[in-house]
Amino acid sequence: MTETAAGKAVGGRTAQLAHTGLRHGWTTGACATAATTAAYTALLTGEFPDPVTITLPKGQTPAFALAAEELGADGRAMVGIVKDAGDDPDVTHGALIRATVRLLPPGSGVVFRAGPGVGTVTRPGLPLPVGEPAINPVPRRMMGDHVAEVAARHGGSGDVEIEVSVDHGEEIARSTWNPRLGILGGISILGTTGIVVPYSCSAWIDSIRRGVDVARAAGRTHVAGCTGSTSEKVAVAVHGLPEDALLDMGDFAGAVLKYIRRHPVDRLTVAGGFAKLSKLAAGHLDLHSARSQVNKGFLAELARRGGASGDLAEAVETANTGLEALQLCAARGVPLGDLVAAAARDEALAVLRGAPVAVDVICIDRAGTIVGQAEPLGPGGR
Repeated sequence: MTETAAGKAVGGRTAQLAHTGLRHGWTTGACATAATTAAYTALLTGEFPDPVTITLPKGQTPAFALAAEELGADGRAMVGIVKDAGDDPDVTHGALIRATVRLLPPGSGVVFRAGPGVGTVTRPGLPLPVGEPAINPVPRRMMGDHVAEVAARHGGSGDVEIEVSVDHGEEIARSTWNPRLGILGGISILGTTGIVVPYSCSAWIDSIRRGVDVARAAGRTHVAGCTGSTSEKVAVAVHGLPEDALLDMGDFAGAVLKYIRRHPVDRLTVAGGFAKLSKLAAGHLDLHSARSQVNKGFLAELARRGGASGDLAEAVETANTGLEALQLCAARGVPLGDLVAAAARDEALAVLRGAPVAVDVICIDRAGTIVGQAEPLGPGGR
């Protein structure tokens, strides 16, 4: 086996985002496709193309350096590609994605296997049947297309087994949604375009959608979108929900609501920190601090509706933090937490646009204490 430096120059990896100056990266699916292409080429020609160039679904043609290569005497070849996620904080950045390609008898087609570090689907509701390797449909198509192109160029049949593996993939997967989605043993091989756009958060949003799919497939009629692990624990304590009914929505309240609007469940609980849910109450669907702020003027208006005096409302509006505003109101008997929860529920219902989903909201403080609740309400006030 020949190991090359992970930092070896790779053509196309200096692509910039015009509006931010941040580098694009490549998905695990693109890396697996490049590794497959190089390995199959070596099986047919005896030589590894390095770098290896592939064509992405939208026509881009990046080149990838080989980080590992091995040509066996038993009709197998292995290539490893180090994933470069560009400037995106991707948990799989730097992972070594390997493809081991083995020749199969004519007529066998392309067969996919999960090697070490790649998960296997164990629950329904995902784009792949139970028992299949967690190699998503677009990467499968990309690999199949490139196998066909290499076969046509070098006289192969195109009948191969492709085993994709990821070094330390099982460990990496613990930082992803895979265990909750029933994808066990490692990460998924993902990507619809082959490109990772920095800070697009597309992988997280896709995980939210798959979480809804898995919950529905399991027959769950009540799910909870939670901003973090503390709010998840509270949702479980209040409603007794199983793990596969919990959606780690983080800051992406809009992603949960828009997907459930198209794929409804009977009931949605939104649970999170008071400050984050005050942003939802004020109409923000992205709750990240870089993209939305706590509107203390809005909190002051809610406090007034809840019976706050003029001086209390003014104190709320000039408070340093949302938590201070909450504490000021609590000391004067004004239920600001409940008012925020009700407003967040109303905003969620507005985004759901009449979908047959009842929504309730739980606001907590940093210690996990419930500081506000809104009872379930469905479309039309039901």
